[in-house]
Amino acid sequence: MNSVLVTGANGQLGHALRTISGHFESFRLHFTDVDTLDISDKPAVAAYVKSFGIGAIINCAAYTAVDKAEDDAELCMRINCDAVRNIGEVAASSGARVIHVSTDYVFDGQGVRPYREDDAPNPSSVYGRSKLAGEQALMSACPDAVIIRTAWLYSETGANFVKTMLRLGTERGAVNVVADQQGTPTYAADLADTILKVLDAGKFVPGIYHYTDEGVCTWYDFAVGIFDLAGLDCRVNPLTTAGYPTRAVRPAYSVLDKTKIKETYGVTIPLWRESLGRCLQNMAGHAF
Repeated sequence: MNSVLVTGANGQLGHALRTISGHFESFRLHFTDVDTLDISDKPAVAAYVKSFGIGAIINCAAYTAVDKAEDDAELCMRINCDAVRNIGEVAASSGARVIHVSTDYVFDGQGVRPYREDDAPNPSSVYGRSKLAGEQALMSACPDAVIIRTAWLYSETGANFVKTMLRLGTERGAVNVVADQQGTPTYAADLADTILKVLDAGKFVPGIYHYTDEGVCTWYDFAVGIFDLAGLDCRVNPLTTAGYPTRAVRPAYSVLDKTKIKETYGVTIPLWRESLGRCLQNMAGHAF
């Protein structure tokens, strides 16, 4: 199992896995993206797995343009569902383990307590429906897979809320941010570390798990925290969701219960502000 295929390696999570992979010397990670391996091409996936003796697949590939997906449902479903089924079918026939990354968007956000893995999904967007369909397709094809749902992902790379706020905070004296959507920011490096620890745990317990950093906040709170820790003098004005309409519906409440992954794999999860501080330290001196 020491040969591990990482798909979607040019994204935030893929970059994070690449950065920390040296701390997990028992694994040889093979990083691919659509330019080197198109996971919608099942024969290509099967050939890659066979050629490199892949024992585990970490699927970070996804269509994540949430608003654009509303008008691009076919492509969204092909990447988030059909391609995931391909991975599951190839893994089932080759004996490879699978860790697939999913999202809080499988829930409608109408909950009042942290969502558990066995809570009924009810996605409100094309993106959410495609990710749920991907979960179902994977579990049908490869029941021994692990699915990790996460939320509010950010990192030093790619396009994300932290980088956007840092850029706006240097350009403007004030920003407007939604204050009535609750969730938890997740530093990609923390999720990457957890994924590799699951693979390295000495046991592999299939099923759905939730992982975000600890704590609860709104996007408004998140923005205030970013400016505070970055030392930027930028005022944050609270907005309602109604005052900031988007093409796709966002979950109003997407806090995830992490009890299962902590108890099963002994994972220790940092507070979101602590992880944000580490991310900002790594970004110091870099352009946003």
